[in-house]
Amino acid sequence: MQTSRTFLKRTRAGAVVKVVREHYLREDISCGAAACRRCTPCPAGPGRGLGLGLEAQPRGAASSLCPGPHYLLPDTNLLLHQIDILEDPVIKNVIVLQTVLQEVRNRSAPVYKRIRDVIQNPEKHFYSFTNEHHRETYIEQAQGETSNDRNDRAIRVAVKWYNEHLKKIEDEEKIQVIFLTNDRTNKEKALEEGITAYTCEEYIKSLIANPELVDRLACVSDEGKEIESGKIIFPEHIPLSKLQQGIKSGIYLQGTYRASRDNYLEATVWVHGDAEENKEIIIQGLKHLNRAVHEDIVAVELLAKDEWVAPSSIVLQDEGQNEDDIENEEEKENILKTSVNKDMLRPTGKVVGIIKRNWRPFCGMLSKSQIKEARRHLFTPADRRIPRIRIETRQADTLEGQRIIVAIDGWPRNSRYPNGHFVKNLGSAGDKETETEVLLLEHDVPHQPFSQAVLSFLPKMPWSITEQDMKYREDLRHLYVCSVDPPGCTDIDDALHCRELENGNIEVGVHIADVSHFIRPGNALDEESVKRGTTVYLCEKRIDMVPELLSSNLCSLRSNVDRLAFSCIWEMNPKAEILKTRFTKSIINSKASLTYAEAQMRIDSATMNDHVTTSLRGLNKLAKILKKKRTDKGALTLSSPEVRFHMDSETHDPIDLQTKELKETNSMVEEFMLLANISVAQKIYDEFPEFALLRKHPAPPPSNYDILVKAAKSKNLEIKTDSAKALAESLDKAESPTFPYLNTLLRILTTRCMMQAVYFCSGMDNDFHHYGLASPIYTHFTSPIRRYADIIVHRLLAVAIGADSTYPELTDKHKLADMCKNLNYRHKMAQYAQRASVAFHTQLFFKNKGVVNEDAYILFVRKNAVVVLIPRYGLEGTVFFEEKDKPTPRLNYNSEVPSITVEDTTLCVFDKVKVNIILDASNIQHQKIRMVLVEPKILGNDVPADLSTEISSKSEPEKKKKKKLQK
Repeated sequence: MQTSRTFLKRTRAGAVVKVVREHYLREDISCGAAACRRCTPCPAGPGRGLGLGLEAQPRGAASSLCPGPHYLLPDTNLLLHQIDILEDPVIKNVIVLQTVLQEVRNRSAPVYKRIRDVIQNPEKHFYSFTNEHHRETYIEQAQGETSNDRNDRAIRVAVKWYNEHLKKIEDEEKIQVIFLTNDRTNKEKALEEGITAYTCEEYIKSLIANPELVDRLACVSDEGKEIESGKIIFPEHIPLSKLQQGIKSGIYLQGTYRASRDNYLEATVWVHGDAEENKEIIIQGLKHLNRAVHEDIVAVELLAKDEWVAPSSIVLQDEGQNEDDIENEEEKENILKTSVNKDMLRPTGKVVGIIKRNWRPFCGMLSKSQIKEARRHLFTPADRRIPRIRIETRQADTLEGQRIIVAIDGWPRNSRYPNGHFVKNLGSAGDKETETEVLLLEHDVPHQPFSQAVLSFLPKMPWSITEQDMKYREDLRHLYVCSVDPPGCTDIDDALHCRELENGNIEVGVHIADVSHFIRPGNALDEESVKRGTTVYLCEKRIDMVPELLSSNLCSLRSNVDRLAFSCIWEMNPKAEILKTRFTKSIINSKASLTYAEAQMRIDSATMNDHVTTSLRGLNKLAKILKKKRTDKGALTLSSPEVRFHMDSETHDPIDLQTKELKETNSMVEEFMLLANISVAQKIYDEFPEFALLRKHPAPPPSNYDILVKAAKSKNLEIKTDSAKALAESLDKAESPTFPYLNTLLRILTTRCMMQAVYFCSGMDNDFHHYGLASPIYTHFTSPIRRYADIIVHRLLAVAIGADSTYPELTDKHKLADMCKNLNYRHKMAQYAQRASVAFHTQLFFKNKGVVNEDAYILFVRKNAVVVLIPRYGLEGTVFFEEKDKPTPRLNYNSEVPSITVEDTTLCVFDKVKVNIILDASNIQHQKIRMVLVEPKILGNDVPADLSTEISSKSEPEKKKKKKLQK
């Protein structure tokens, strides 16, 4: 049967055209019930049902409302808001209508993906019924009827059809279809039409054997309406339609809301668009923050210039006061309003509305109410940028001391905190497995096992190189190739060779694992790899971007096995000047897999003169020349304290912690990887000027260097920041014979002034320059096992040299730009996850150490604290001079010469101090390293200048760090 849909559409030119679409209706679409003999089960496809079907005799949880066998049929809003309930193993035999699925797809991509996964789970017995193509369930939109009302009516028609249809099943016990909706009007109409309908809460509370499910109910209420009486705390949000008009007219600005990790009463909004002025707007005070949550897209109204403020240097943590304790908040807000230099004032605004919520499930812990048998409790997220969340639960005693996941449902104007619901218990706080799970979830790292669909695209074992594989490949197995990596490395991406040519020149080759040979565009393996974006290295765990068969075996360039590679080969003269460059797909056989230390030992050995050692010496000699050329051009040599843990072989707890020692061979490998990346970048850009995937490092704005210049000036040193070359030269000169560590501190501080390097598509940007490397063009080619960007670069290079064919997405600059955005996000989150893992293992290290006394250097000075670096451990911590419930010492902060005077003792940036380090586990969720200043002693203060401090997890965005440095 055929019908048609007619609608009007406006073209880009502004003309209105009438569109008529044919709509086919069928009679052979299965209802999905296993007991139904009238329907012929049909495979999934257009106009057919999806899922493995409903059970013949539904065996769901026993309901006091519906004791007989029944199927559930939810409407769109219920599915959107109660997806946590529907995912629970207890809920089975659910019919998801095509109408509902399409609406969910348009309104929430994450929920749509989750419901599709549930439908495909055979144990859940969810069935997607294509009611829009069934002759008896399709309905036309009535005149004057809204599309929303039409969809509600279509859902009720489908419920009625199901109940009539299932009555015809010849069975002892009839199966009923229960309509679930939280829409009062829809429910009333359903009951009038003789349909059995309940709200989600009514049905879940009827499952008497599963009372824990009640905790997972989302608290559904309109954000603008108060769910109970109470004082109005926040201004009303302006409706979206008015916000959009205001943004167009310039009254409001749209941007991303970034909450402060150090001060819960302060946030910044990064304004979208190209306009440089007002790029960052400060928001201060509870009412101005107006219920925005970190990463929301918000509309902001700028305040008058006489109301502008300076970024706060005060650290304030939310200690979870009572709902009504707003006076305390106002006192804290007054602390922020201190007189400051007019030059420090920044554009300041207030949040007037929310354009898009970016809420996600949050990990954290329950702060159990002190009221006996209370069901309402506060949840404290692990991420300090997220506000506390009020939830209702009957399991408070069980959940105390556990890491749990909670979702936000809404934030009424009369509530100090948002409302939410319990989702999942992850395990005991402090447990290593649980904490690792928390940091992966909190940093949005995809870490689920690879699905069968992904694994099905792996090569079948035993694998060997075939004649077909050798097509377009050069056989380089005769070369003395070797790899140099950190100890324990199994995913070996790169290998090198160096040999003298007969003409007196030198041939140098960088050989990279040919991952793109195994991962073909568009298949499930490729889609999973691009979603993950990067391998994530934690202290004891590696979350692979590609399955282990590839990462640690077939793609890993291990020694003494044949492997497929992509080679970049140069002919150089002894001055390391490149005479020729060529690229080829190849087959290699590495002669040695060395660690940096082993390679260094070979180079330094007076007795070893084999081919591999000779090759390493040649590489090292050329690398030194290449490095000097780079630094002469203005490449920066920066410093960052990296730590290495030594683990107990049985308990896997850290038993030693020290900073990583870099050898000459680290630099040797780095130089040739940089050279390969630059050579490949130029090649793919020459071939594909619009579609090359490149990497750039923007030059920092001059204001970023303020803290560095002032700090150096305090030690009578001058740092020039006009260019990367001027900066590099002044850093080289900035030395003190009496203070050798000063230069390292300056380089660490310089690192904090830098911008984040990012991937981009050459056809979407004009600025290609890499500031840190002083290179006009750059990309990533050398690590395809652990970075998806490199796989795309391999594909572009393969097409450029005629070794592979192209495909549409590879030459679509808009799709490449979207991919770059995802890759930048994944790389940033991977960095933060790694730092959080280091922070957690550092806490484990100090757990049983008692008090540890160490030398430290002051890196930054704040109004009420100093940030110190302990070189031995590469550890940062903030020493506070104010402590709750104790007298505050006399403080005098000087921002011009970064220093703070505590009583009569002045502390300046780069001063050497002694601190006692101890783990404070009084707050099990936010365990922290406490540091007590031992030398110099603070005079005139009986209270130890305490020092609660947190290990810097460094999980904050780099741009946020810059603003902190400016303070």
